[in-house]
Amino acid sequence: MLTHRPGETFAHRLDARSKLVCQFGFAVAAFVGPTPRRLAALALLAVLALAAGRLSPLRVARSYRFVLLILLLSPLSAVLALTPPCIDLSRAVGPLLTIARVGLVLTVAAVYVRTTPVRETRAVIQRYVPGRTGQALGVGVGLTFRFLPVLCRDLRSVRDAIAARGGKTRSVVDRAKRIAVVGLARALDRSDRLAVALKARCFAWNPTSPEMAFERRDYPVVALGMVLACWPLTVIL
Repeated sequence: MLTHRPGETFAHRLDARSKLVCQFGFAVAAFVGPTPRRLAALALLAVLALAAGRLSPLRVARSYRFVLLILLLSPLSAVLALTPPCIDLSRAVGPLLTIARVGLVLTVAAVYVRTTPVRETRAVIQRYVPGRTGQALGVGVGLTFRFLPVLCRDLRSVRDAIAARGGKTRSVVDRAKRIAVVGLARALDRSDRLAVALKARCFAWNPTSPEMAFERRDYPVVALGMVLACWPLTVIL
């Protein structure tokens, strides 16, 4: 699973707010009025985003492999039908475009996750969402980014332990049940330890946020995000 890694790339040096604006505009451009040409242009931008964060597309594909596998079932179900013609490849065009849109948005999101510290994302949320709502959202996002990779590692370790003890001879249902039970027990144990650790560290709902300031390199990124967000208007007009 992708997590934040410190670095000195162009994407790492950008302000979290500029990356969020660009990511929002990219998602709007991808899902509103897409055409093959527009998706090709967005694919080029996604490649540039990967280059800016020095993130391998293969790493992104491995991280989202289960999501992509589920998405690939959509064209297959669209092509096959019970009534003649039983196989119609033209019906796969729409689902394939949808998969392309989702894949491009996930790629840009992966660059953001890889290059943005969790505390900066939390700071942005709490700064622009007022009151307890913003504080709760900020805490939730921060804990999710930190806690979810740990849970995934626990599930992988449980799976490997079952396999090492001859678990491959058991049925898939039995292995899934054992992984779910042990994984849930570990998740509950980790949540209890997390609660104790937060109390021990005097957890604050409104901690001191990191200093954030736009630099020259952030303004073109913000402008790009605004252009992408307004791009679908050309279809309407």
